[in-house]
Amino acid sequence: MSRKGILLVGHGSKLPYNKELVLETGRLIAKNYPQFIVKCGFMNMNSPSISDSLEEFRTEPIDVLVVVPLFLAKGVHILKDIPSALGLPEGEMQGKFTLNGKTVPLLYADPIGSDPLLADLMVKNAEKVLGRI
Repeated sequence: MSRKGILLVGHGSKLPYNKELVLETGRLIAKNYPQFIVKCGFMNMNSPSISDSLEEFRTEPIDVLVVVPLFLAKGVHILKDIPSALGLPEGEMQGKFTLNGKTVPLLYADPIGSDPLLADLMVKNAEKVLGRI
């Protein structure tokens, strides 16, 4: 049975919490969305790297690979660094990925951006801290 792959990309940090946030988000996606095979990769300072995670996908039974950056907004990493690591020309959101002797689509998703769920989360965090006074 073929499934969809998600490569969740984090920035990477010397602080362990940042890596754990990406890994835990990946675990939550895998748990709640079993149709996806989920792996995490980091731009720098943490492992696995983006290229290491791409290599791990080469033996998975996927028919498409979606790269999802765990970033809030577009910036140099989203527009240049991550596409470069994926072998995508700047400005391109789609390419090809070779695995198991076949080629599948590689899709590059937008960062989180402005979303009603993000607004709800910010209010939730504000209400949580307001509950302390």
